Amino acid sequence: MYRQIPNLITLSRLVLTALFFIAINFAGRQRDIPMCMWIALVIFLLAVASDALDGYLARSWKVESAFGRVVDPFADKILICGAFIFFAAPQLMLPHLTITPVAQRSDLTGVAPWMAVVLIAREFLVTGIRGLAESQGIDFRAMWTGKVKMIVQCAAVIGVLVYLALIYEIQNQSVLTAFRWARNIAIWATLIVTVASAWQYISKAWRIIDA
Repeated sequence: MYRQIPNLITLSRLVLTALFFIAINFAGRQRDIPMCMWIALVIFLLAVASDALDGYLARSWKVESAFGRVVDPFADKILICGAFIFFAAPQLMLPHLTITPVAQRSDLTGVAPWMAVVLIAREFLVTGIRGLAESQGIDFRAMWTGKVKMIVQCAAVIGVLVYLALIYEIQNQSVLTAFRWARNIAIWATLIVTVASAWQYISKAWRIIDA
């Protein structure tokens, strides 16, 4: 039975991901937005923790499976790419926000639609490259840049959620500006690492093809 625990944890991350999206979507429909954002943050942190836990248990117990190899990265992609899609959606331009010079309605999340497209394009590209390589019997495991990408992406999502919650709770504009800068740095770092990670996979695939 214990052999299935990592897979069950992976499945639980899909459930947490759905709850995360529900919390974000609900924020745009009522006035208690900070609570929704804090709830979404807690759910997101639980999902991230489950990602680390299922992999650790599978390796420690030597019960790595084809199911986990497929569903684990799938759950990660849905969580991160879905978060950026929600952040870029116009529905998240929260209607009850009192606009301030720091919190303009068009820049509540700092995520533009094209940024979400970059993240999704990278995932499609890498998944295609890996599938092609492994169909030829070539080992094409995740690279270290992929791990860094996931960490930076999680930091960006956390930064957006915290900023959205604090807009309603902090009146000090200088403090909000500091949080906004931190959020933007995390978002741009995510884009840079995402592109760098894609390039590393492309380079590796090209070397394999050339050989």
